[in-house]
Amino acid sequence: MVGDLLIAIVDDDESARDATVDLVKALGFAAAGFDSAAALLRSEDLHKMDCLITDVRMPGMGGFELHRDLAASGFTIPTILMTAYPEDRIRPQALGEGIKCYIAKPLEADELLSCILSAVDHAEGPVGKGSQRR
Repeated sequence: MVGDLLIAIVDDDESARDATVDLVKALGFAAAGFDSAAALLRSEDLHKMDCLITDVRMPGMGGFELHRDLAASGFTIPTILMTAYPEDRIRPQALGEGIKCYIAKPLEADELLSCILSAVDHAEGPVGKGSQRR
């Protein structure tokens, strides 16, 4: 069930993060916001996340690096990259590294919903709280 899915949103811009959390909730999902990749990685709820939406450019660890770090640790979570500075040359690289969607800010509700549903539908293994995808 859609409402049972927990979506993590990582963005260092508080207003953008809050807007994305609100949008994800309006689409019918549970959502948790984090102000940095490090904050997500420290979260006790990381293993409960069904999908990750993260900004590409952030201080410290950006979205690509976060995705790679999670994968290297054996935790594969369907990831959507969002950016205010979309680059056509980055999209194929992102998709080639297992990113499910690469979308531009401001986020469009229909596009985001499509990306989330596609990401969780193609997740390896069972989708649900507590599942660790390897």
